[in-house]
Amino acid sequence: MSKATSVPAVPGAPGEQIAPRPTSEPVAPSDPTPTPWIVGLRNEIRGGIMSSLLAIPLALGYGMFAFVSLGDDYFAEGARAGLVAAFVTAVVCVVLGARGTTVYAPRIATTFFLGLLLRELAHSVEPALQSAPPTFKLLVLFSIVLVAGLLQALFGVLKLGSLMKFAPHPVVAGFQNMAAALLFLVQTGDVLGFDHHVRFVRVAERIADAKPLSILVAAITFLSMWYANRITTKVPPLLLGLGIGVAAYYGLCLAGLSPLLGPAIGMPDQSIFELRPNPFDAATMHGLANLSHMIFSAALALALIASFDGMLCHKLANPGDVPRDDSNRLLIRLGLANAVSAAAGGITSGINIGPSIANRTYGGRSWISVIVNAAMLLAALVILLPIVTYLPQAVLSAAIMVVAIQHIDPWSKQALARLLSSQTVARKAVALDLFIAFVVSILSIAVNIVLAVFLGFALAVLLFVLRMSQSNIRRRFRGDRVHSRKTRSLPAMRLLEAEGSMIRILELQAALFFGSAELLAQAIEHETEGATRTVILDFRRVTEVDATGVHILEEIAADLARRKIALSLVLNERSDLAWRLANVPGDRFPDVDRAIEHAEDALLEFPAEDPVADAAPTQEHAWLTRAFTSDQIARLRRYLEHMQWPAGTTIFKEGEPGTHLFLMMSGHASVRLTTPDGDIRLATFAPGTVFGELAILDHGPRSATVTADDEVAAWALSANSFEALQAEQPDIAIRILSVLSHELCSRLRHANLSIHQLEA
Repeated sequence: MSKATSVPAVPGAPGEQIAPRPTSEPVAPSDPTPTPWIVGLRNEIRGGIMSSLLAIPLALGYGMFAFVSLGDDYFAEGARAGLVAAFVTAVVCVVLGARGTTVYAPRIATTFFLGLLLRELAHSVEPALQSAPPTFKLLVLFSIVLVAGLLQALFGVLKLGSLMKFAPHPVVAGFQNMAAALLFLVQTGDVLGFDHHVRFVRVAERIADAKPLSILVAAITFLSMWYANRITTKVPPLLLGLGIGVAAYYGLCLAGLSPLLGPAIGMPDQSIFELRPNPFDAATMHGLANLSHMIFSAALALALIASFDGMLCHKLANPGDVPRDDSNRLLIRLGLANAVSAAAGGITSGINIGPSIANRTYGGRSWISVIVNAAMLLAALVILLPIVTYLPQAVLSAAIMVVAIQHIDPWSKQALARLLSSQTVARKAVALDLFIAFVVSILSIAVNIVLAVFLGFALAVLLFVLRMSQSNIRRRFRGDRVHSRKTRSLPAMRLLEAEGSMIRILELQAALFFGSAELLAQAIEHETEGATRTVILDFRRVTEVDATGVHILEEIAADLARRKIALSLVLNERSDLAWRLANVPGDRFPDVDRAIEHAEDALLEFPAEDPVADAAPTQEHAWLTRAFTSDQIARLRRYLEHMQWPAGTTIFKEGEPGTHLFLMMSGHASVRLTTPDGDIRLATFAPGTVFGELAILDHGPRSATVTADDEVAAWALSANSFEALQAEQPDIAIRILSVLSHELCSRLRHANLSIHQLEA
């Protein structure tokens, strides 16, 4: 019996045999693995599609909100304008070089601006607008969007993007908060199920016409989106909320309850693209020319808002490991894209954070996913818009309400919590910031949206000037509390503690300009009302000094010189600040320590009063005569070695073995620590002081380098000699340890006092 021919089973299926193949046929792999580029393309497509499912409802809702002032007949055209804006912006930005995964769509801040702007156009008292049809007012709106896009691109060309990063956040926050609040309130009429759009300020008058089932559907949508993560994490919250809301709406319709529900978006009988006047018509151009002042001012405000919002969203939408575009190139791309969008009948767009994150989450890694997203937007615009218009207004409005709540500025909530907290220190500053945000929000609604933007910036600049005009003095202290690191004899220290208050040290900070410099002059005048020898100004924390500030500093120096008060400036001589202050009289020092030392030397050379007898400089071996009797000194000298070093000689280096204690007889020696930027002076020893004492206490390596500032002579006591002294002259050894303990305690107290004074 011949063997029957059978169709081979799927390779690898459990329990099945794989039919043998002729050796001449190539054997297919049992588990073909897709090539990396296919996997990457599949991920790009998935990311683009999933992000579009978020971007499409937002573009629809924001577009409707922008056109809401024109009434129900323009709802669908607003939705169309939102989709056009998202599609055009994505394509143009990619063509102009955007290579990231950023998804573009209308933004709440710019849409809020356009909505209020269109409302003002609809109710304008301008003669050219009073009798104009809605289509002409829309043409004015698109002209504003076009000019704003060109201005936004111009900001990038002029490299203003770097400056805009430092925009006053209270202004942006106030605008965004009111945008979120208004966006929420505008949805109330649709949520209540009114057959025609009702302004939110008149909703209370029409509350009797509300449809309870429409409110129910909106509540289901709202809660489904708000608690989406508790339901499922596999579907984006916006998409989940819309899906459940649409199902609930049409389920009730099938149950015969349509009269108790609000309408869907719906399609107009005729497109505004057919009704819009020809912009190149002579009469239309003349009408636009008459409104050029209003168009430009509104466009400038819109360009500022769109630029700030775009840079902020780009920062939030991109994680730290994704390279961020240069802010100026970003403004050029967004500006030109918005200009093209206006020409195509779209509104202003920006970077959409939620869809951008969803794009990367579902596999998008390049501009390909952005193009896929744009293709989905185009499909929704060309093919699916009739279907999209069946989306219930109550469902879309409820979803937009959630988005509005989520767009309340986080900084505002944090600032309000800080203001109400009893532990907040700078409550006044926080209150001022919140006041700016509040003023911008109220003016945006009550007065004029364009005026609110510019007044907000002007108010922020004014408060900035007032804050910067506050005192630049970070700390102030006197020479009787903080001394230089130069170790001096006991009589000299007594004199400095008695008269050191005549040395005034002021540490400055921040920028010094016309307002703050005048306050500094008044502060110095107040500081020097008592007896003063030297004023030390520390400029190391000062970031900038303007021309007026330099002039006031010159006046301060002249006034101090007239009163015979020395002026010392502490700054880096190689800095730009030193160059700006080159003509200001006064001694220059690289640090406060050297400036205080110079002032102390001057004070010791010419004290205010004749020193008393016991404060007069004593013999060069004052440390010995103060600590030992004549007999002990005679016995101690047998163990001491006389040593001398020329100026500039290193007495010992950091890290070397410690072998000797030194008692200064004449000259000065400085202790320094070596750092990559140079060296730091820790102390300078004068005649009658002791250093290197750790060598005979712990026998460890030298902790710093000591160099001779001038010719130095000293008595040296080696560690070996000290051990012999302990064995042969124990009373002297004990006395040395006692005196060293007193010396170290004195230095520690002085260091603690200086630290306390500097940190207070």
